[in-house]
Order: sequence, then C-alpha cells, then structure tokens
Amino acid sequence: MARDNDVGRTEDELIHECPDIYTFNLLGGKWRLPIIWMLANYGDQRYNELKRRLTGITNIMLTRSLQELEEHGLVKRTDYNEKSPRVEYSLTEKARELLPALDIISVWGRDFIDPARDK
Repeated sequence: MARDNDVGRTEDELIHECPDIYTFNLLGGKWRLPIIWMLANYGDQRYNELKRRLTGITNIMLTRSLQELEEHGLVKRTDYNEKSPRVEYSLTEKARELLPALDIISVWGRDFIDPARDK
C-alpha cells in the first residue's frame, strides 16, 4: 500500500527499504528457489547436473538464474583450471543462512497441500 511519503520515490528505492519485498524479489522467479534447493540437497553441482535435475528449465534461464544468484551472493561459481575445464556451483554461507526459513516454508506447503496432516 502506498503511503503519502512514497510519492516521487522509485520502486527500487521502496523495495530496498522493505526487507520483505527485497527478499521476495531476490528469491522470486520460477527457478531461483529450485536451484537453491538442489544445491542445498545435492551439494556442489556442475551446470549439466543442475540442468538434468531441473526438469523444464532452458539453458538461458539456468544461466541467467545462476548469474543473478551469484550477483546477489547466494551462489558461488568455482572455475577449476584443469585440462578438461570444469565449473561447479555451490551455496554461499549467506544462502545457507536462508535454509532454515525455506524449511519452514516447505513444512507450511506440505501442510497446505494435505490439511489432514495437522490432525
């Protein structure tokens, strides 16, 4: 809801002042949370491993999502300078701090899907 003192301020300025909206925008999109979930549950992953596990994601979306998560400090890209080039993606400590909150959301989602579970 807009407030009178919000007039003349950009959406970006408002987003950065509200931690909830900032977080939702950071994690929003169809693929960012699934990528975080895959890295949390399977450990470090190569690009093609992620691509195989994320059914339906395009190369462009995987590349873009990984770049955005890296820009925000949630995913680390490690380039191994070996004879056969290898790149792996992993969660940063900042992303690992987010995992307990994601676990709570996951439990809520399971309970929402199956209300009989609560009884």
